[in-house]
Amino acid sequence: MPGTKNAKEKIVWIDGRELADKTEILLLVYHLNFACLLIRRADLDKFKAPKRMNFVIEIEKKEDLKELPAQSTIFSSSSELLKLAAKAGHKTAVLCRIEDEASMNFAWKEGLNYDYLIAEFTSATNIPLELLIAKLQSTNTVLIKKIHSVQEAEVVFGVMEAGSDGVLFTSETVNDFVALDQLLQRQSVGKLKLVKALVTSVQHAGMGFRACVDTTSLLKQNEGMLIGSTSDGGLLVSSETHYLPYMDLRPFRVNAGAVHSYIWCPESKTAYITELKGGSRVTCVDTEGNTREVVVGRVKTEVRPLLKIEVMAENRVINAFVQDDWHIRIFGGKGEPLNASCIREGDELLAYVCERGRHVGIKIDESIEEK
Repeated sequence: MPGTKNAKEKIVWIDGRELADKTEILLLVYHLNFACLLIRRADLDKFKAPKRMNFVIEIEKKEDLKELPAQSTIFSSSSELLKLAAKAGHKTAVLCRIEDEASMNFAWKEGLNYDYLIAEFTSATNIPLELLIAKLQSTNTVLIKKIHSVQEAEVVFGVMEAGSDGVLFTSETVNDFVALDQLLQRQSVGKLKLVKALVTSVQHAGMGFRACVDTTSLLKQNEGMLIGSTSDGGLLVSSETHYLPYMDLRPFRVNAGAVHSYIWCPESKTAYITELKGGSRVTCVDTEGNTREVVVGRVKTEVRPLLKIEVMAENRVINAFVQDDWHIRIFGGKGEPLNASCIREGDELLAYVCERGRHVGIKIDESIEEK
């Protein structure tokens, strides 16, 4: 099916009504991660989309409903045609142009009659979109916003945290489709396999530079970042979301570790903590291994006493250098936050283990030794 109201991943419809004769762009669209293509009924035979891709078909008359693919969604400006499509077992989509309060109120009420509401806004403000999201969030109508740029897609997906359910997009530039596909991959909820690691050594490591990674997001109590001294794994260091007796919480922060450390980033890449700056993107991981991308607001580096924690995870030795202080937490084997200064040999911590070998943060297949 083209999409569901409760889908975690955002819905992207590609408007292909002006792409029927643009073979180069269509071949690219077919091979990227787009699931739906909006086309005119008259052009149906021109599109040779893969079986995984569903069509949203624009119809203009009753006869257009004949001999359509079973999984097609029907798009029309005619309520009568959409009623016929629904009776025939098709999902339905309507487009509403929103330019003022009256048209906005009409749009959400009209949208309740269909499976999908495509909203086209005439002004740049996101306020009418926010109002539509609020009106439709407890309904079965899927909200699709018509957009004109990839940058707009990123904003739309983040409006009111939940964002619209999806977007309708087209372009005549190949790079735009590639960029939108990359955005979708970053937006999707990923998963890493976390393992229980046995602490084999805890050592005071003297004074050194450590960095706090301050993000533009509010992190949850079960979220943190993966920090390690070597490229084959790291420990899950908690966000500053747990009780601190002498200061307010910093829910946007992970007091990550020493400046030499690797930190895990989107697309299975790593970065040295010293490489991060405002605007960098890093991977936030929760205790179940669910991941999301967050943006760095700043990196705060100071001299602090350090602690080296070494663990054995899946027959591999990995370690992390963190600030030697009670308020630094590392997640234990059961997902509980453990105070770094209280961790002892024999404790269990959550860790991530992967293949060794990085060049400028990208995995490579070569012989490499890190100690």
